[in-house]
Amino acid sequence: MSDTYTGVTPKQFHDFTALPVEGSFQMLNLLKFKDKVEETETSGAEAYAVYMNAVMPFFMASKARVIYQGKPMFNLIGPDGDKEWDKVLIVEYASKEDFIGMITTKGYPAEMRSRALEDSRLILCKEK
Repeated sequence: MSDTYTGVTPKQFHDFTALPVEGSFQMLNLLKFKDKVEETETSGAEAYAVYMNAVMPFFMASKARVIYQGKPMFNLIGPDGDKEWDKVLIVEYASKEDFIGMITTKGYPAEMRSRALEDSRLILCKEK
């Protein structure tokens, strides 16, 4: 079984805070949901939808906006058959400071996100 990732490690957070990022940027979220979330008896997709509702006030306060969300349908390049991700989500943030402020605000529901996911990637992207 390969490694899975559902949350930020302390080292990743440290490296991110040290990264020079000026202005707005996008975070590409690749999401693989759990079939069933034991704590809630719901699917991972349902639990993630609850997380998205809970996180919206944090998005609004930090000037973040969802610019794309969709379901991968077919691998034109990559492994045949099995789709690796259940959802693709791109969120734009006004600044690194706004993003850090958002995820470190008391009450930010990071555990809800992690609980819904079997695996994920969160990739910082910036137009050049």
